[in-house]
Amino acid sequence: MRVSISMLISCLMLSSAVLVHAGAKEIEDNLSKSLPGLQVSSIDESEIKGVYRIIASSGEVLFSNSDATYFLSGQMFSTEGGTVVNLTEERKGVERAAKIAAIKPSDKITYQAKGVQKASITVFTDIDCGYCRKLHREIPRMNELGIQVNYMAYPRAGVGSGSYKKIVSAWCAEDRLKAMDDAKAGKSLPELDCENPVAAQFALGGDLGVTGTPAIMLSDGTLVPGYVPADQLAKGLGIL
Repeated sequence: MRVSISMLISCLMLSSAVLVHAGAKEIEDNLSKSLPGLQVSSIDESEIKGVYRIIASSGEVLFSNSDATYFLSGQMFSTEGGTVVNLTEERKGVERAAKIAAIKPSDKITYQAKGVQKASITVFTDIDCGYCRKLHREIPRMNELGIQVNYMAYPRAGVGSGSYKKIVSAWCAEDRLKAMDDAKAGKSLPELDCENPVAAQFALGGDLGVTGTPAIMLSDGTLVPGYVPADQLAKGLGIL
């Protein structure tokens, strides 16, 4: 089946190029001729000899030969050591972790761990999402287990929606934690507006592969979609 150039371009919402090997410029140039306007985040040699990995700022990954006369989109796996490892997802995790680490602490709503912090997670959340509210009720247990929970905004209905306005009101409240607790309990918040990161975080979530809420991001960039009970999450993190 032939895929149109316009369809490919729409999937590759990319940023300025950072090229990391000698033939990268040729790969970029040849791809750009076929996909006008294409830019890449980085190009490097993959684990397969003669195959190069092209990464977009959105996390989209392509693989090509040395001059990009042939390329494909997909995932690369390793069976080295008898264990199957998704190398593409592993690399995406590194990119996601770096972007999350770049977010200012003041742009998050943080529920601190009790006592010694043993892990930290970032949760993209929506005020009106039922499973987000269910996960929110697990936060005291997560904190008790030593897990810090950092909220980032992902109003699924989009910027300007009712859910967007509710989460903006929580971000702009004098006591963000109380406002978030009240909102997650279904209570009405005073409608507030201020300079806030909600729209930017909604866009970032999309770039990182978030398609629904809650979306849990581990410190290594692993994306865990959906609700996970606190004790199950702690076991996955090696805490229990």
